[in-house]
Amino acid sequence: MALVEDKYKYSALTARIIKAAMTVHGKLGNGFQEVIYQRALAIELKEEAVAFEREREIEIFYREKKIGKRRVDFLVEGKVSVEIKALTKLEPVHYAQAINYLEAFNLEVGLLINFGYTSLEFKRFSNHKFRNNQEGDSLSPQSN
Repeated sequence: MALVEDKYKYSALTARIIKAAMTVHGKLGNGFQEVIYQRALAIELKEEAVAFEREREIEIFYREKKIGKRRVDFLVEGKVSVEIKALTKLEPVHYAQAINYLEAFNLEVGLLINFGYTSLEFKRFSNHKFRNNQEGDSLSPQSN
């Protein structure tokens, strides 16, 4: 399977993220806690000069009332959410979480990456509810 496919939005960027994750998994293998993989992926993304924020937080609203906050593991170049897992098996709830983050952050593309299996697992998601942001309403990366 090719990592860069023109039919996917931000394919070149997601390919760089996946490549960095593959490098991390190749060096660490499986069996560590999620936070270890997050830290290692942050190092690898910096090495590859990919702009990102870790643990980007957003407020969640229901009927225009704030009901909580959620954090995405990585927001890459203000365009792609990356949710990290370290599980032996991904369940449907993990896919739902990745999609919910896309919708909450109003991003078009996200990745779910699982370091917990013997080989790296990843899935690319698209947000079918994406709304174009108004100018100045961007989720551009802040300093790392």
